[in-house]
Amino acid sequence: MNTPTGRTPLDSTRPLTIAVMAMGGQGGGVLVDWIVELCEGNGWVAQASSVPGVAQRTGATVYYIEALAIPPSAKGKVQPVLGLMAASGEIDIVIGAEWMEAGRAILRGLVTADRTTLIASTHRAYAVVEKQTPGDGIADPAVVFYSAKTNAKRLIAFDMAAVGEQTGSAISAVLFGALAGAKVLPFPREAYEATIRHAGIGVEASLRGFARGYDLAGAEQPESWQAGKPKQQPGLTPVGNAAFDALVARASTEFPAPCHDMIAAGLARTVDFQDIAYGREYLDVLGSLLALDRSCGGEARGFALTRTAAKYLAVAMAYDDVYRIADLKTRGTRFDRVRREVAAAPDQLVDTTEYMHPRIEEVAGSMPAPLGRFIESRPALFRALDRIVNRGRRVRTTRLGGFLMLYILSAGRRFRRGTLRHKTEVAHRDAWLARVREAPPKNYDLAIELLTNRRLVKGYSDTHSRGLSKFDRVMTAAKRLEGRDDAALWVRRLREAALKDEEGAALDGALKTVESFL
Repeated sequence: MNTPTGRTPLDSTRPLTIAVMAMGGQGGGVLVDWIVELCEGNGWVAQASSVPGVAQRTGATVYYIEALAIPPSAKGKVQPVLGLMAASGEIDIVIGAEWMEAGRAILRGLVTADRTTLIASTHRAYAVVEKQTPGDGIADPAVVFYSAKTNAKRLIAFDMAAVGEQTGSAISAVLFGALAGAKVLPFPREAYEATIRHAGIGVEASLRGFARGYDLAGAEQPESWQAGKPKQQPGLTPVGNAAFDALVARASTEFPAPCHDMIAAGLARTVDFQDIAYGREYLDVLGSLLALDRSCGGEARGFALTRTAAKYLAVAMAYDDVYRIADLKTRGTRFDRVRREVAAAPDQLVDTTEYMHPRIEEVAGSMPAPLGRFIESRPALFRALDRIVNRGRRVRTTRLGGFLMLYILSAGRRFRRGTLRHKTEVAHRDAWLARVREAPPKNYDLAIELLTNRRLVKGYSDTHSRGLSKFDRVMTAAKRLEGRDDAALWVRRLREAALKDEEGAALDGALKTVESFL
């Protein structure tokens, strides 16, 4: 039929639109190829495009698909023009291969309540900006969940990366199964499976992942982010080791129930760091803080001071030194974890290279205290030795030489109590706790904040030095704030500022604010 002008009217049939948000290595391209082949194999016209991104996530890519059903009678007579870029408010299906990628799609306006089905994996692959923050820079996944529930017409979300590991497949196969299980495309399950078989690569594993994704997509979706997550269980339970179980029994008897879970974690950490005697020392020090807590009416506060001390005392006692680093890098559990993370097959070899950069400070700290002090007290000798040891090294722990070097070094932990580093850490710990003990009679909340300041001291080498410097600055300011009703509040603000950036710019600003009213 012609218009009055003699021209054929344009067909305004709307294509089905799909946006896929994926990072490098997740098989986003494979998933898109499957979707396009699925559509074309069922008589549709489909077109895919992609915009790679190498910003904060070093490889997040937006794939876009438009697909249109062409009536058999019209084949060969029409050539639809399809779009190349996802547009806000115009997407029918959004697939997020990682949870924050789903959040990114929501921020871009690609997910709308009137039309979009959002299919996303709830696992996390942390962005650079999350990992570089000295404190907890991890974005809150619950925010994305509730935003998705509000903005999406339908949400299908579960840990598809875990399903991929369990089935020995790539996450792309699980996502494809979830797409089929969502039943938002008018194609039968058999058509999806035929598409995987036609690709001809990793067929059996992909079909396993597809089947599991299909089943979970049809299951009831949670209404709360915490739904189905295991509840924390009391941790002070015997493990079958007589010496450790004796410590557990002591802790269960001497400490109040509200602290048991935290003490269990601290006890496990200190014993793993050194030995049973070190765990006994942990309970001894913690017991003195419990006595202080009781004398200040801590029972009415749920023994908050003791519970906080249980956590940060363990952190202070299980510090990172050369023996600890060598121990962690040569454990069988670490090699198993690396194999799982790279999805290595049982018959595949995995080569692991450790990047290490020791300074003379770490070397001297690992020596017997008298020898370490001798080196540190002679600047010329200290600098000369630093020029020798302060250089980057690559140690291949999957080779006999590299593994034995670190394994033998890790065995030196039995001499740790006599090292300069241990003497320094114990002195620093005792000075910190002395400050805490001064506070409760005056300000219970301030004592808790002083304990929590230990969060600032972490890591190894330069990272440890920067954290220690921030800790000292915050503790110095806390001393000047004592006597004020809002001292605890300001100490918390200073600590949070110190955790915002590695360089300490936020802390500098916060300290200037404190100086302005002192």
